[in-house]
Amino acid sequence: MFEAAFEALFIVLDPSRILFIFLGILVGITVGFLPGLGGPVGMSLLLPFIFGMDPFTGIALLIGMVAVIHTADTFPSVLIGVPGSSGSQATIMDGYPLAQQGQAARALGAAFISSIIGGVIGAIILFLAIPIGRPLVLAFSSPELFMLAILGLSMVGILAGNSIFKGLSAGALGMLLGSVGGAPATAEYRFTFDWIYLFNGIPLTVLALGLFALPEMIDLLVEKRSVSKGQTVGGNRMQGLKDVIKNKWLVFRSAVMGAFIGFIPGLGGSVVDWISYGVAKQTSKNAENFGKGDIRGVIAPESANNAKEGGTLIPTLMFGIPGSGTTAILLGGLIVLGVEAGPSMLTTDLPITLTIVWTLALANIFGAGICFLLARPISKISTIPAEKLVPFLLIIMMIGAYQSTRHWGDFIIFIVIGLIGWCMKHLDWPRAPLLVGFVLSTSAERYLHLSMSRYGFMWLTHPKVIIIGLITILIIVAGFYMKRVSDRQHKGGMTT
Repeated sequence: MFEAAFEALFIVLDPSRILFIFLGILVGITVGFLPGLGGPVGMSLLLPFIFGMDPFTGIALLIGMVAVIHTADTFPSVLIGVPGSSGSQATIMDGYPLAQQGQAARALGAAFISSIIGGVIGAIILFLAIPIGRPLVLAFSSPELFMLAILGLSMVGILAGNSIFKGLSAGALGMLLGSVGGAPATAEYRFTFDWIYLFNGIPLTVLALGLFALPEMIDLLVEKRSVSKGQTVGGNRMQGLKDVIKNKWLVFRSAVMGAFIGFIPGLGGSVVDWISYGVAKQTSKNAENFGKGDIRGVIAPESANNAKEGGTLIPTLMFGIPGSGTTAILLGGLIVLGVEAGPSMLTTDLPITLTIVWTLALANIFGAGICFLLARPISKISTIPAEKLVPFLLIIMMIGAYQSTRHWGDFIIFIVIGLIGWCMKHLDWPRAPLLVGFVLSTSAERYLHLSMSRYGFMWLTHPKVIIIGLITILIIVAGFYMKRVSDRQHKGGMTT
């Protein structure tokens, strides 16, 4: 196994393949930097260029792009409060407030160093999972997957802000919006109002852009200021590096969690950053600073986000079960290259699998390193006046929203959700729980239907279901307890 791994390393280090890795990295950085595009768009752009390539070179190009897209999407999340992709939503919670405080370079530096470590850990876990991947994937059936979706929803209480009621209500609204369109388990359409656009549901990209991006753009124009409330960038990349070293165990724990969640088919990469953010907030001391510009709120989701890619590739390569839209297109790319995902990836095609592991690790290091070097000059975007920046960003956002279905309905939903997000922001209603509820609603409904049709109510007695249920209860109880302790400390501070 290790001998084959070193042989694969020499294949990857061929100068021509290193060149294609860097080409993929440049595409990934560009696509990640533009809000709303994301991995599926980048992968679709590259597919026409891999025809005729040998498998190792084509994989260098594709995996080079995949590895860094969730690194580069940190730029818009931190600098303008806009999710670069569905996997960078939680970074906004503390990254954008840091940019407003003039600490953009520090936040970006911490994010990119965390991304390097998370990406390498994800690649290592992918390597270690090769001999044991099959039993790991098959250990989760529909009841366990439903409970994991409920575990993700338990984060709603942690992300609820000052009011648990508002958080739960926002989460319920998110689940309601997630139920629009075709039911995942039955031939039934809900809340479509006979509008064909809604038959496939509300696109995640449009909802995320509208919920977080448009309200910030409106406020910047109204207040006639830049993102940073000061005139300087402030902070520095090396301070971000020191923050990562100080919180090294948080980085490691979040990365392992991200890889684990990534390898579970159907749970979805869109929620991994929220889960890691919620757990970090719940288990950290002085958690009252989360959401106001706490660097730990950047480190946790960024390390988990990049590690997730290694986990997602486990079911993709071994069973042909894509964990995201990006890996679904990757499967098509492998077929174009003459490689079929499945058990053969562990036997006859093992060298290809190992080159994917090495490419993932190297591309994470190179890509995040490039972003780290660019962090300070690019962070100056946060000082550009709103009247110059916002029109350009709105055009980019509209293009990103339109990429979802290429239907004029994308524009309408983008504006409607944006107005809802603006109202929620100014009425002090948390927006993060709405997004978590939306992301998990489809998978929760699908796996609940499958569990009931297969097992009746007997699935509630499965050992793994009980264990996940107990973990969920512990998270909810601990969240309420820590919130009460935080409120008491705050009141005590106000009294003194």
